[in-house]
Amino acid sequence: MSMAIVFYDIPSKLPINAWSPNTWKARYALNFKGIPYRTEWVEYPDIEGLYKAFGIPASATKKDRVTPYYTLPLLRDSSTGAIISESATIVEYLDATYPDTPRVIPPGTRALHAAFTAAFESQLKAINPFSKPAVNAILSPRSQAFFRKTREESLGVTVGDMLLPGEHRASELAVVKDDLGKVDKWMTKGHTFVMGETPTFADFTMSAWIFFLRICLGEDSPEWEEVSSWHDGRWGKLVKGFEKYEAVV
Repeated sequence: MSMAIVFYDIPSKLPINAWSPNTWKARYALNFKGIPYRTEWVEYPDIEGLYKAFGIPASATKKDRVTPYYTLPLLRDSSTGAIISESATIVEYLDATYPDTPRVIPPGTRALHAAFTAAFESQLKAINPFSKPAVNAILSPRSQAFFRKTREESLGVTVGDMLLPGEHRASELAVVKDDLGKVDKWMTKGHTFVMGETPTFADFTMSAWIFFLRICLGEDSPEWEEVSSWHDGRWGKLVKGFEKYEAVV
């Protein structure tokens, strides 16, 4: 396979650069499949222009269900001419277009993976007080200004006001633990992955979000050390198991 695929992602100040859980889901898939690709980094204010340059519709709408909402990842495959947005759709495309690579969504499980993703992500609301200030801090100045403006308009509160005072962080983290505990109960005890020994898109989704939570808390922080030990170490083991798919090229 030639380097036909370009993967569009949002840069940061982090050494690894990639940070977004939504783009990590698809990046994990590319790395898992061993498909050659290269990354083009797109600052937040430039995402809408990228869509318009490609002549493709927005990947979603805002809360009013009317206003276009332009998001990454995007994937462009010059071997087929395809330009695809949204991680699950990208993964489905890769499974169909590159059948000689390991499947991410096993045949007959598309609906199950969609349902699992929706259910899992519904348990993540409690990370918002940790995530919004952390993301704001790691972005470049241009993306930071865009992120701060759009999130403050959407949430009706400043990013600064979202910062948790020290005495509240522990109680908020306890809510995260409780929510992830619900997910832990869905899982087979002793199994790292949802469907057994091999990771699938459900696992990519979970690892992407837990990886993101580690970024938000700080990899060397006591808070991440605590999270990684929760539920018999499930979340630390999950991220550890995905280290082999963390290449950013």
